[in-house]
Amino acid sequence: MITVLGPACAIAALTPALSGCTGTVPMEPAPRADDPACAEIIVRLPPTLGEQQKRRTNAQATGAWGRPASILLSCGVIEPEVSSQSCVTVDDVDWLVDDTDDPTYRFTTYGRSPATELVIDSTAVSGNSVLAEISPAVQRIPATKRCH
Repeated sequence: MITVLGPACAIAALTPALSGCTGTVPMEPAPRADDPACAEIIVRLPPTLGEQQKRRTNAQATGAWGRPASILLSCGVIEPEVSSQSCVTVDDVDWLVDDTDDPTYRFTTYGRSPATELVIDSTAVSGNSVLAEISPAVQRIPATKRCH
């Protein structure tokens, strides 16, 4: 769902999940959620991110943390090609940063296939700390190119 829509629409589509209080966070699987590399990430997701507790989701290769959910992860998004978005490197993982819907930020891995995407509500948690905590799991997908 995230990769089919434009950046602003994708984040807006996830806003109900960010603010929902249900036991299971409703999400849509990414187009390549069934890629075996995503399973390598999902089994290594930490129980907490930025002091937010992990929650159950209803879609393959996804993760959510916080109550209400303030961090959403989707593995299997289509990897971005060339981008004008800024890029940050955290623990050897390159992330493209979409701040279109500030204070909600979207971070997408660059140079890893399939790509992983995080949507983070920065009013609840620091994006930098989340990227540092999630990078060891995301490193399971080898980098084939860098954005620097």
